[in-house]
Amino acid sequence: MTNHKDFFREITLRICSSLDIKVAFVRCYEYLRQYFPLDELFLDIHDHQLGALRRIAHVSASGETVDEIVPLPETVWDWVTTLSGPFVLTQSTETPISRIMAPLVKREGNTDLVVPLCIEERKVGVLILRSYGNDKFEKRHVNLIGTVVEPFAMSLSNALAHEELLQYRDTLLDDKSFLQKELSLGFKSEIIGEGSGLRNVMEMVRQVAPLNTTILLLGETGVGKEVVANAIHAISTRKENPFIKVNCGAIPDSLVDSELFGHEKGAFTGADAKRRGRFERANGGTIFLDEIGELPLQAQVRLLRILQNREVERVGGSKSIALDIRVIAATHRNLEQMIQDNKFREDLWFRLNLFPIFIPPLRQRREDIPALTRRFVRSKSQELGLLRPPAIAPGALDRLVKYDWPGNVRELQNVVEREIILFKDDVLEFRSLLPEPGRMKPRSPQDPELPEPVKLDEAMALHIGKVLAVTKGKIHGPGGAAQFLGINPCTLRSRMQKLGMKKEDSKWVSRKVLP
Repeated sequence: MTNHKDFFREITLRICSSLDIKVAFVRCYEYLRQYFPLDELFLDIHDHQLGALRRIAHVSASGETVDEIVPLPETVWDWVTTLSGPFVLTQSTETPISRIMAPLVKREGNTDLVVPLCIEERKVGVLILRSYGNDKFEKRHVNLIGTVVEPFAMSLSNALAHEELLQYRDTLLDDKSFLQKELSLGFKSEIIGEGSGLRNVMEMVRQVAPLNTTILLLGETGVGKEVVANAIHAISTRKENPFIKVNCGAIPDSLVDSELFGHEKGAFTGADAKRRGRFERANGGTIFLDEIGELPLQAQVRLLRILQNREVERVGGSKSIALDIRVIAATHRNLEQMIQDNKFREDLWFRLNLFPIFIPPLRQRREDIPALTRRFVRSKSQELGLLRPPAIAPGALDRLVKYDWPGNVRELQNVVEREIILFKDDVLEFRSLLPEPGRMKPRSPQDPELPEPVKLDEAMALHIGKVLAVTKGKIHGPGGAAQFLGINPCTLRSRMQKLGMKKEDSKWVSRKVLP
């Protein structure tokens, strides 16, 4: 007489002996043959997406395999789900539904011992013991297999969860590979103006990218700060690791701490589970904090600690989590003015301003506009599903070059998309879509609406003064005016001296060219 406890223990040990359900199934099959007239063993589930029976595991004495996907009418599976315990299907116990199923699962002339598998009253699959010939299983076989329903159900549930996990892993690996390729291609193809208007910016990017220095990107809205951040990460030593982007202005104040730094379970109402923040997710890689000037003061304190100690503490937690992370921040706002207005912490400013990179507005690098326009015409045509991009009319690029572009590259991108939508079957002239058409008039010395021409020294002094205003008077070193202007610092000082430039009321002006 079979000892049910010993039988249960042995089956449980074998079914749990391997993460690979097929390996564990072979071990169970070898043991079950000692107690059952067993020729084949099946473990099946009903795949609702396929509308078929999907075979998770199969073992046979002959070593032959069977189809892993078996088309199955919904009525058959509905019938199986109504069954509550093991039962025998053979020629003498045929029912109308079992007769429908017999040719599908190749059961003619054989006996099947069918064991529905449930987890918390939910049908997860079915275990089938098959013996060749009719009426091979007895009542004692039904009772014995009934003692191990739970281990087989748990094994099937774990196998399905493991399969789903592997699918998620493969998806994430594929996404990572795709994004890395996109990022690499993006650096090579999106940085238009690398050899012209953005030459100085890209030189600074190449200098700082291999290091772990905190970087602050400065510039007006729409100049492409995120594109430059992508480039920094793409050529850094962290390029294989996460690159997490955060728009600080898009997160509600009440959620900033939780989103950035994470929270522990029960830290506040609704915190039903522990959650990692964006900084933890970026561990080993780079985090890009766009619109850093929008960060609330409380969150600024936490960010300062991360920059100082390279560790984060979740909301509601008491344990510090070490971070290996690089921070790139960006803003279009005047942080020094915000410090005076008590809206931004001065100590945080010092931490962020280690290596500032100023990205000039589009109107200061007009030579890049034709290349940017052609690029946007190609990319937007592809996004809109056009077989070929429309042509650009003669003179249209000149019209774009003469426009002031208060919205910078982002505005140019939007203008190109609108023009393609309206004139996809015609040439693009860019006549009617630009706001304030009067601002697009050709600029010439004869135009009465334009100011009188200025002397070269006056224009030079004005331009140097603007650059010095951006660099806060800094001339030498990274982020200094000399680097932005692409000249030697000594040359710049000599030129400023010749122009008689002095600092008055926080502004640099030329005494020689003042009226």
